[in-house]
Amino acid sequence: MTAIYLIGLREGLEITLVVSILVAFLVKSDRRHLLKFVWAGVAIAVLLSVGFAALLEAGAATLSFEHQELFEACASFAAVAFVTWMIFWMRRMARRIAAELRGRLEEAIQVGAWAIAGMAFLAVIREGLETSILFYAAAQGTKDSAEPLIGISLGLLTAVVLGWLLYASAVRINLTRFFTWTGALLVLVAAGIFKYGVHDLQESGVLPGINTHAYDVTGALPPDTWYAELLRGMFNITPQPTVLETVAWLGYGIPVLILFLLPLLRRKTPTPAPSQPVSTPA
Repeated sequence: MTAIYLIGLREGLEITLVVSILVAFLVKSDRRHLLKFVWAGVAIAVLLSVGFAALLEAGAATLSFEHQELFEACASFAAVAFVTWMIFWMRRMARRIAAELRGRLEEAIQVGAWAIAGMAFLAVIREGLETSILFYAAAQGTKDSAEPLIGISLGLLTAVVLGWLLYASAVRINLTRFFTWTGALLVLVAAGIFKYGVHDLQESGVLPGINTHAYDVTGALPPDTWYAELLRGMFNITPQPTVLETVAWLGYGIPVLILFLLPLLRRKTPTPAPSQPVSTPA
């Protein structure tokens, strides 16, 4: 539930940030009469995203065991691709997203009212579909069917509250820093989802080695303890993974995390001062 809460918070804050920028622009430019078109586009995008998530769940339930495992593996890999693209895009756009959205909205206003609704729809539907795929992929393997819904609901609710506070200027947070650290956590979550996709391929018989374990730390990390459940639910770190699962987790998590944090590490590296020439007495 913690991993799904993080997904809901991160994706939800992106959605509320986009919507708050659009709303603030219309309010400050004295165009409140156009707000209904923004909310119409947002509402349609939300309904389609919820319907897409329900369609994923219903479609998987009708498949046989092998085909269901393949479907879940494909959903996991798609979720990993989406989250990887999203965190790198947001890291690049965090500082100038407001200016870009205002420019697009001004162009939409010139076209017509329904162009505003279309812009709001397109801005939200991308994040909504990403959230649906990430939610479905992260929710696989949970023992309690209510936990994923609770996690995503709490995450989205927190994002809405933060978005409203940002809009009302009641709080000031460094969005670049927020998206950097939540992005780093999501890289580790995506590594767990990627590992789960490899496990599904092994379960379906596409990949071998389902009984070939890389290590076994069940004694030090009992599966029924709260901390083992937290590691499994958050990052899919299990006490007895297969060799291919371990290779998948490390092969994705380490290089992607380094690439994501590399600009931050470069900024923190002090630049050596230029050496001063030594004067020689005559």
